Amino acid sequence: MSQIDRRVRKSQKAIKLAIIDLMIEKKFDQITIQDIADQADVSRRTIYLHYTDKFDLLDKLIQEHIEEMRDICNSQDMNDSYVESGLLWFEYFESQYSFFSAMLASKGSSFFRTRFLAFFLQELEQGILDQKKQPLTEEDYVDIQFLGAAILGVVEWWIKHEKPHPPAFMAKRLGLLLERHLEVDVYDRPSL
Repeated sequence: MSQIDRRVRKSQKAIKLAIIDLMIEKKFDQITIQDIADQADVSRRTIYLHYTDKFDLLDKLIQEHIEEMRDICNSQDMNDSYVESGLLWFEYFESQYSFFSAMLASKGSSFFRTRFLAFFLQELEQGILDQKKQPLTEEDYVDIQFLGAAILGVVEWWIKHEKPHPPAFMAKRLGLLLERHLEVDVYDRPSL
């Protein structure tokens, strides 16, 4: 049984790597199941044993990374600074650079960008709720949208520019920016 499981894992890994490599080269809409099979050195049948179609494959691949990022967030101590948390994220982005490059920098999927932003928004919302220990205000929701888009923009820039700075540098810069915004008491913020 473990031999079968190992072969299944090996095939799935090859298929996932194949779609990432292909997405770096061309648009997702141009990729066929045959392209994926050829790149992974498996049969089309093998792909269909694991995935309904290329959209299902992409969805499962994205979900896998979102869950991994959520696990990283959940493993953090509530007392970790934004810099410490950011370092874990940027180290993960660096270790999975091919995936994030295919999704963000190349001819990747706008579907991924939407899910990636939703992940950041959920994490920010939970973080602010935990910090305030009271219901979020309309101002908080605007802040969450702003910060989520800013985080996504920074990560996108870093990936598109082929990681011009190490994860520690990026975590420090982003962490300090978040601390400046989120550590300000909501009542001390100027009204618009």
